[in-house]
Amino acid sequence: MALFDLPLAELRDYRPVIAEPENLDAFWADTLAEARGFDLDAVFERVESGVTLVDTYDVTFSGFGGHRIKGWLHVPAGTVGPLPVVVEFLGYSGGRGLAHERMSFALSGYAHLVMDTRGQGWGWTTGHTPDPTADAGLGGIPGVMTRGILDESTYYYRRLYTDAVRAIDAARASSLVDPSRVVVAGTSQGGGLAIAAAALGDDVAGALVDVPFLCHFERAVTLTDSNPYNEVVQYLRRHRDHVERVYRTLSYVDGAALASRATAPTLFSVALMDQTCAPSTVFAAYNRWAGAKSIDVYPFNDHEGGQEFHHLAKTRWLAALFSRTE
Repeated sequence: MALFDLPLAELRDYRPVIAEPENLDAFWADTLAEARGFDLDAVFERVESGVTLVDTYDVTFSGFGGHRIKGWLHVPAGTVGPLPVVVEFLGYSGGRGLAHERMSFALSGYAHLVMDTRGQGWGWTTGHTPDPTADAGLGGIPGVMTRGILDESTYYYRRLYTDAVRAIDAARASSLVDPSRVVVAGTSQGGGLAIAAAALGDDVAGALVDVPFLCHFERAVTLTDSNPYNEVVQYLRRHRDHVERVYRTLSYVDGAALASRATAPTLFSVALMDQTCAPSTVFAAYNRWAGAKSIDVYPFNDHEGGQEFHHLAKTRWLAALFSRTE
């Protein structure tokens, strides 16, 4: 493993032309309006996680198509009043897991909503939310990257991005959450979802975006041999006549395009030896971010990024953000 992308000085100024469909904003406005036509019906049921310092609630709410999406809400034990909340989205192939698995933000004094990922949970942790309208389409490749990929209206990530925005709505529906202080967060796929949620959600206070996936597709799929991007390559290797249609669909969910609509403060992270989400694809989104921003660079790391070191940076960033907004 070695540095394989542009030098850091060039990455900091990397601003490629990103293809944006002419109806991008209308597409997402219509998609979210349709989703909000279904009753959110956010339900919070207290569960025992075995952790005495954190109270945990099993969350269910309506996402895309009114489909019922699962999650966990963690708060410091004994919380009765509203807290700032971190809404976290998960990496590719993972689900929300068991109740005790992801509590770090609650242990730092915040509410912490972990959204399950529809149709995933086959990889590094389990999921509990099906994807009722899953359609791999003609010759779909295992995974979710090519589900419905020949049309933006049927594409998997249209559904998942909508779920992410509705997760913000669900967090705000809890009496334990301060609706004016919502931060979105995630790593890899979760980072791509955090970009989308910050761009498409209402009045997000901040975003923590780590080694984001789903950015600058035209470069990503031709620069790395790693999955999940390679699922698209495998599909196009067989369906040689679908290239233009696939790129058009991907342009509706490209984090580098959506980042220009995100106005909340953000802290990004990038790893310069990342073989999955190449640094240039991360900087393509970061450099287009419309709000106040900073990025932490980890020169000798692959897709694991900053991990425990960067978590400390995120807690410091959150403390500073919420001290400014109180």
